[in-house]
Amino acid sequence: MSLHAAVDFGASSGRVMLGAVGPGRLQLTEAARFRNGAVEVPGERGAALHWDVLGLWRESLAGLRRVSDLAREAGEPVASVGVATWAVDYGLLAGDGTLLGAPRSYRDARTDGVAERVHQQLPAVELYRRNGLQHLPFTTLYQLVAEQDGPLLAAARTMLLVPDLVGYWLSGHLGAEATNVSTTGLADVHTGRWAADLVALAGIDAGLLPPVHDPGAVLDGLRPDVASSTGLDDARLVAVGSHDTASAVVGVPATDERFAYVACGTWALVGVELESPVLGAESLAAGFTNERGVDDRIRYLHNVMGLWVLQGCLADWGLDSADLTALLGAAAELPDGGAVVDVDSPAFLPPGPMVTRVQQACEAAGQPVPVSRPAVVRCVLDSLATAFARVVEDAVRLSGRDVDVVHVVGGGAQNALLCQLTADACGRPVLAGPVEATALGNVLVQARAAGAVTGALEDLRALVTATSDLVRYVPGGVVSPR
Repeated sequence: MSLHAAVDFGASSGRVMLGAVGPGRLQLTEAARFRNGAVEVPGERGAALHWDVLGLWRESLAGLRRVSDLAREAGEPVASVGVATWAVDYGLLAGDGTLLGAPRSYRDARTDGVAERVHQQLPAVELYRRNGLQHLPFTTLYQLVAEQDGPLLAAARTMLLVPDLVGYWLSGHLGAEATNVSTTGLADVHTGRWAADLVALAGIDAGLLPPVHDPGAVLDGLRPDVASSTGLDDARLVAVGSHDTASAVVGVPATDERFAYVACGTWALVGVELESPVLGAESLAAGFTNERGVDDRIRYLHNVMGLWVLQGCLADWGLDSADLTALLGAAAELPDGGAVVDVDSPAFLPPGPMVTRVQQACEAAGQPVPVSRPAVVRCVLDSLATAFARVVEDAVRLSGRDVDVVHVVGGGAQNALLCQLTADACGRPVLAGPVEATALGNVLVQARAAGAVTGALEDLRALVTATSDLVRYVPGGVVSPR
């Protein structure tokens, strides 16, 4: 048996897991779970959204101490630690490694209008051919252009994406992991490495960017103070698919290539896995992105707003996830054919009064305006399922990769109503689970680097399939264990 620690930050929560891997065995034990969210900070230029990375660091260390305790009880050492987080956001370091301010959140308004300015220098279609990315206003390229209006770049000597920043604090290793690099807009879509022309387009010195390494690279041991604090004396930092979706796609229990995935959390990443990018104008117009996956696969996907809209509605009502069960039951009793809105609208991107936005979107689209809480929830879920189905059909059409089953992984796999609506909308069976696909993918890449498992992605996924509790939804409403 081989033990590995997975540090996993999402936009609304974080967790530290202990993974045990061996022949026919893949098991996760939760060591810590904690909340996350952007913090609004006032300033001379108005409020800005930042991540509380220091709080996340504190919680990570506490989680790793618990991992050490669990490993001691199991009588096995922890071989390695891997870190995966959301994409595109970064920290800037001074020459002595000091963090220059809390990283900005991708939902911050500083990038408003920046993409349009960049596209005046390099037309959108040309930029797409270079980096392969869906044009989202918060891509790192656009954030760095916006960063030039502030004071930090002049003092910065290194830029680290969030998972690489945490890895630096753990081990002292300065590097950039390829799956997350591919989300920045600064990388060549064919090589996965920094592209000099795109770095120049961002207006930054190429020296800010650390060397790129691939998932599975065994990096440094933990810093002595971190090892002493956590009790993980023998653990090494291992590069995993540090974009959480890249790790989640490793954890998809697919049995062949004819699948689509919905990695559904605060965001929903919907797409297929390919061997090469799709870079035509039609793909750009459909909003598809070509991001790197583990083993140089291409995650050909579209970003859908995800559970963020539902989370915002719950916050408006002063409720949390514990209150959602009753609302979902009431929403399931409502008839089909209710209001559907475009959840990808920029109106839903920033924090704010989400229920009002849903109702305004319904009114603007000439749809019935939901009033009751169950009706609002049903509108959000119907809208998400409709968006998922549209993206799956577009992915099939544009990539030529047919799809027999849609895998829903992540937190959305627990939402039975969303999974059933997705099966109905897609006209294909949905296989829901595992919920902790990101942590499983994280652990599996570490375990393969340690030699505890071998083979290609298909072999790793076979272990996920054999050890996970999955639920199958088919169009029309018949639900069964897989």
